[in-house]
Amino acid sequence: MLNQILEIHIKNMGIKTTRDYVKFYINLDMQNSVSFLSFINNEKMVLKHKLENMKLDKSPILNGIRILEELIDEIKKSGEKAILEKYRES
Repeated sequence: MLNQILEIHIKNMGIKTTRDYVKFYINLDMQNSVSFLSFINNEKMVLKHKLENMKLDKSPILNGIRILEELIDEIKKSGEKAILEKYRES
């Protein structure tokens, strides 16, 4: 179900920035059940699977993967809470 929600959101809203991913996660209101890092890893896996579909424009997917990889690095350095607060405020 989460994958379906993510796919609809990405198609309709166009997640294009780190802040978009953070806001989307916060708005899903699932912080108590799914960690931000798990959410990011799941989203990255979904996007990698989408790359296999030759009919899709790959540039937004590759951009999403790049953003997610940057978020993973930031979380490893600063922790989930700090990253959520950083992008929530910006």
